[in-house]
Amino acid sequence: MKNILILGAGGQIAQWVVKTLANQPDSAVTLLLRAPKRLTGQEPANAKVVIGNVLDKKLLKSAMAGQDIVYANLIGEDLDKLAQAVIAAMQTAGVKRLVFVLSLGIYDEVPGKFGEWNNATIGEDLKPYRRAADAIETSGLDYTIVRPAWLMDEDEVDYETTAKGQPFKGTVVSRKSVADLIAKLIANPGLYVGESLGVNKPDSDGDKPYFM
Repeated sequence: MKNILILGAGGQIAQWVVKTLANQPDSAVTLLLRAPKRLTGQEPANAKVVIGNVLDKKLLKSAMAGQDIVYANLIGEDLDKLAQAVIAAMQTAGVKRLVFVLSLGIYDEVPGKFGEWNNATIGEDLKPYRRAADAIETSGLDYTIVRPAWLMDEDEVDYETTAKGQPFKGTVVSRKSVADLIAKLIANPGLYVGESLGVNKPDSDGDKPYFM
């Protein structure tokens, strides 16, 4: 049995991941989210729901006990603090495998006019995301950072990845595509350990996302 803790389980990407894990009888899933209203009412039978904040040390310690993999789908101005709390709880519990969703642009890796637009639009917001990445990369954990392009709701799985140090490709990617990658990392924990992956839809290059 593989025990998986999903932080920020009410997020749209996380909900796609949960649907995938629901079909895996060898997985036991703990869903931690802040707001009960984000529950769909269709949580799978193999899921335990915990309502609370990642910054609640006692709650996070309890949720972390016995887990094999942590997938964090967190956002906010305090994302660096959230990442540090997750790292500390994992280190204390002896949990090694972490999948953490951040954002494109944290390494100034987006080239061209799209990179200029992206930085002008969300550059300031990315600072805690970069600090979170720095903390994760020096944590000693078996991490994979996922850096999606601008997210869209299309019901499709169509994506490619780039490594840290490579120019980011494309402008958009579906949430379902990002969830597919995360589900693969959970199913195969040895994939992309110690890597930071950009994720985009192929051939979606442009000066900005098509919906902006």
